[in-house]
Amino acid sequence: MPTRSLDSVARYRPRRVMVTGGAGFIGSHLTRRLLDAGHEVLVVDNFYSGTRSNIEDLQGHPRFELLRHDVTFPLYVEVDEIYHLACPASPVFYQRDPVQTTKTCVHGSINMLGLAKRTGAKILLASTSEVYGDPAMHPQEESYWGNVNPVGIRSCYDEGKRCAETLFFDYWRQHQLRIKVARIFNTYGPRMLSNDGRVVSSFIVQALMGNPLTVFGDGNQTRSFCYVDDLVDGLIALMDTPDDVTGPINLGNPGEFTMLELAQRVRALAGEGEIQHQPLPADDPVRRRPDIGRAKEVLGWGPTVELAEGLERTFAYFREQLKA
Repeated sequence: MPTRSLDSVARYRPRRVMVTGGAGFIGSHLTRRLLDAGHEVLVVDNFYSGTRSNIEDLQGHPRFELLRHDVTFPLYVEVDEIYHLACPASPVFYQRDPVQTTKTCVHGSINMLGLAKRTGAKILLASTSEVYGDPAMHPQEESYWGNVNPVGIRSCYDEGKRCAETLFFDYWRQHQLRIKVARIFNTYGPRMLSNDGRVVSSFIVQALMGNPLTVFGDGNQTRSFCYVDDLVDGLIALMDTPDDVTGPINLGNPGEFTMLELAQRVRALAGEGEIQHQPLPADDPVRRRPDIGRAKEVLGWGPTVELAEGLERTFAYFREQLKA
């Protein structure tokens, strides 16, 4: 009778997994997927941009634990894997306290890397497409070093994540730490906050409340939108790769849409709505689209949820939330 290799058995055995930022939008989806796979999950969150409502239904689950903690302070727990997602990821939140945002990226990463070093845990960084800044390369591939304003209002997040990546790779080189780095492009879906300033949630909430949909600039700037279930698939696939796969690896949907196209799609779902133009924010990237060739080759991963389907699911979620 054929038997699985020791590596295969280790890969699929139940693990003790920590998710920093696990009460956030992406973290709460990842937490559920890990629990469904049979793992023990410790969520660590200070609830700056995450919410208890995202995970309240998990309270009482025999393999779920919640710890209120700020990752800028050291943490001493025993874990096998760390998904390091802790950091406000929307301009509304990360620009509210930019110094704390940078500390979360830098001090938080140092503390989580130190924990991984002590426990021998494998650790994944949720980095961001913002490391590419306002890119001169299109689409963006992982070899591109980016075009980031180091002194702008977005740099606390952009440069903070770039420094976090530096720390991860220095720990890999200096301490042979088992690291994974994912560069996440625009992601959307249920459990987004209605006030987070992200374009999908903003358009949907504006449409449901009968307000004009705010399009910045002429609306011809582009983004690529990945549904959250697809992203979670990619994060888990990256974590499960052999130790010699470190990344960075882009995770996103290469479908490219203008902001005006997105507004029109949301308006069609609502059945009505005016589109209103406002000045473009400082350092807002003009084009953003991932090259996911490496993710396809290394992870066998690619998004499956089309924008039309994902928007319908997200629209239905916010409709119910606004009724409550």
